[in-house]
This record gives sequence, C-alpha cells and structure tokens, in this order.
Amino acid sequence: MPVAADEVGSPGWWLKRLGKKLLDERNDAHDDEGEVTPGLDTLRKYAEGRAPLPTLPGVDPKEVASWMKDARTNWTSLVLDSPVERLGVDGFRFGGADDPDSKTADEDANRIWRENGMRADSGLVHYGALSQRRAFVLVEKGDDGRPILTHETPQQVAVEHEPGNHRRLAAGLKMWRDDWTGGTRATLWTPNRIYGFTSRRESPAFVLSSAALNEWDAAALPGVRDSDVENLLKLVPFVPFINRRNRRLSGFAEHEDVISVQNRINLSLIMLIAAMKYGAFRQRWAAGLEVDEDPVTGAKIQPFTLDIKKLWTTEDPEVKFGEFAATDLVPYVRAVEAAVQDLAAISRTPPHYLIGAVVNVSGDALKAAETGLVAKVKDRQASFGESWENVMRLAFRVLGDEEKASAYDLSTIWRDPESRTVSELADAAVKKASAGVPWRQRMEDMGYTPQQISRMEIDRAADALNAAPTEDLQPASLQAARDARQQRDPRTVIGRSTDDLPDAA
Repeated sequence: MPVAADEVGSPGWWLKRLGKKLLDERNDAHDDEGEVTPGLDTLRKYAEGRAPLPTLPGVDPKEVASWMKDARTNWTSLVLDSPVERLGVDGFRFGGADDPDSKTADEDANRIWRENGMRADSGLVHYGALSQRRAFVLVEKGDDGRPILTHETPQQVAVEHEPGNHRRLAAGLKMWRDDWTGGTRATLWTPNRIYGFTSRRESPAFVLSSAALNEWDAAALPGVRDSDVENLLKLVPFVPFINRRNRRLSGFAEHEDVISVQNRINLSLIMLIAAMKYGAFRQRWAAGLEVDEDPVTGAKIQPFTLDIKKLWTTEDPEVKFGEFAATDLVPYVRAVEAAVQDLAAISRTPPHYLIGAVVNVSGDALKAAETGLVAKVKDRQASFGESWENVMRLAFRVLGDEEKASAYDLSTIWRDPESRTVSELADAAVKKASAGVPWRQRMEDMGYTPQQISRMEIDRAADALNAAPTEDLQPASLQAARDARQQRDPRTVIGRSTDDLPDAA
C-alpha cells in the first residue's frame, strides 16, 4: 500500500522531504550564476584521489586517461589527514575535582566509549565530518540494555532541525540499500515515534508534488515486528558533527575550497607529462630525403631507426640532417610547485607535509609552520567536543540515568594537537608541579589517558608503601595505600595480607 505523504509532519511527508534532501546532496548543485557547489559524491572522489580528468585540445581523452594513472597526485588527502591524525579523544570528565561522584561518572562514560570501540570509530567520525561536511553518531539501546554508538554518513542519513532551533532535531532519516533483497530500506525517527519503510527499487525517487509515495511501503523495523514503535528516548537519536559551520550552516568540507587548486595541479601535471612525452627528447629532421613507399599500402617507409649503435647516412649530397631543441620542463615543474604552495596556504597545511623535504630547519621553525594547523585542529575540537558530549548524554539517557543525561559539566578530554618531545613534556610537568598544579592534571598534560592515570595512581600508592617503613607512614597515607591496592586485589597488599598492616585509625 502506498505511503501517504500529503499531510505536513506525517511519516510519509518526512520520508519524502528528507529522502529527497538526502539524494539531492549527493549530486553537484548549479546556481543561476553558473557556480557549482560540489555534491557529496564529488567530495568523496577528490578525497580518494579520483578527480575528473582535464581536457587538452588535440589530445585523445583515452590517452590522457592513461597518463593520469601516473600523473594524478592526491594532495587533498593530506589536507584531510593532517588534522584528522591530531583529533584524538582520550576520555570524558564530569564535574570538578571536589565532586565525589565525578570519578565514577568519568569511568561510566569511558566504559561506554570503550565497549563501542570508539577509540577506532571516532576517527571515522572525524574524517567523515571533514571530508563530507558532516557526520553523525546514532545512539540506540542494545539487546542487553547498554547504549550502542554507530557512525553514520550523510550519504545515508539526513536530519532536519526544528524551526528556529538549530540544536533540537525535528526528524532524522536513515536510508540504505538492502543487499539481501536488492531494494531500499529506510528508518525514520521523530521525537515520539520510529517508523520503518521499504522500497522494491534500488534507486527510489521522490517527487515533492506527489500526494503519495507509490514506491514505498511500511515495513517492520530491524529487530522488531512492527513498522511503528514508540521512541522511548523522546529525542531524535542522531548527533550531528558539522565541520566549519561558520562557512555554511550545513557544513563545509575541509578540502572544498582547494578543489580548484587540485584541478590546476592535475592540469599542470598532464601538460608536464605531455611535454615529456613529445618534447623532452630532441626530435630529428631530414630535408631533401626521398622516402620510399610500401608497394602494397602506399605508406611511407621509415628510412632510419633511432639506435645508439647506428649512423644515419645517405648517398644524396643534397640531404641535410638536423634536430629540434628539447622542451624546457622547468616551467611546468614550477607551475606545480606554485599550485601546491597555494594549496598549503589556503588549507593551512604545513609546507613540510607537502614538500616532503626538510633541510637545515630548526625545531622552532617547524613549530611555527604548524601554528595554522594546530589552531585549525583546536577549532574543530571545540565544535566536535560539544557533539561528543551530546552523544554521551544520549547514552546515559538510554541507561535511564537522567542525572548524567542532563549534566552540562561534562567535558571532552582531547589529545594535545601540538607536536612535543618527551623532554619538553617532562620539563613542563616539573614546572607545573612547582606552581601547584595537581598530579593528575600534570599527567593529563603529558598525554596519558584516564585509564593509564588511574592505574598509575594505584602504582604510586603501592610504591610509597614499599618505599617507607610501616611505622613511618601516617595513618591517612597507610589507609590510602591499602584502599588503592585493594582495588586490584582485595586480599593482599604488596604480597602481604591486609590484616598484617597496622590500623590507620
């Protein structure tokens, strides 16, 4: 039975609206002035190094295609990879240091993070946002009641915010091809209900003027027999990660403004290879030479063959030989280098990432060259950090923990994006200690994860217990050491029974 789509806000209306939005964003958009906004498919091709081939007058396109296999250099991948490799999430922190429940909340959040494999998948989210303008994380409840976090792409997901509120989602749609049946499936989330749809077509179309979607039918949701169930979260469970929202509210890809530079590099490389192929070697000529013809085909017979061991001679004294000058390839190489420098300046990619040669450059100079990249990464951390915190709040809502789901003192712990040596970090930690910075904060600044720091706290207490005689320990220190060690093994402390230790009271 066709899905009704005439009533505003109905499931069919949302399916038609978001489905068309999802499909339209895959293709390039042309405005009235002839400007082209690249679609998601085009952005993905450039990210993968499959840019369209340039056209050269008088050259067979098939021949150009064979050259591009050797000439194509994917500079845009460096524009994307350089910030992604510095966007690392180490964990989450609730509340302040004086909050007795904050440590437990931190551990709960880090458990959700680890059990969903987000140390690996978070990189997919960041790369997807930078290369496809935005990415999504879907938060659902698993069969065991634990939250499930899933990375989703804008190729399959479209969302829409409530009018006048860019933070609250009105609806979200995920549409994907069903490999088992060859059709297409879709799931629609609204704050109150979840709906399932199916289409027999592999590439369905959405016509906004139609009152019904003839290609679509209601279908059972994955893992559920019904096609319409209550949304227990009372929220659309998608969290958008939007890149460069200041350039475009729907997102702006990291390499979107250097696509034209990449095209210029490809054209310069094509012309360089053409010059190498046809003009890099001296072309020889002969004047006044009679050339024989093939008696069958009538084609001219090549009288000489290029060979280092052969000498060209003729009995005709009027024949003259000569050669043309070779084409200078330096201007083509410089054109490529100039375009690469433009790409580095626009994208704020360190020049030594692109050039690949560093000679007689000091560490301070390299650090200064990475200033733009570090500032860009910190800007992305501020934006993506808010999204990760919303993911964690949704995850605690799945667990039914409304206190943590509404806690706005949650913060994301990011890995330091700057390049620092171990000695620099150690020296800074010593100076921070003299300034009164707590030990745990110093360890975070040195790049240790929350799990490593928690383990080191236990080891520090154990080392202190081994190093000092029992009678010299203060009661509070002894009790702290006993409690810390019992977190590992409640029966023993450094190989001794806890009953052998004197009371701390």
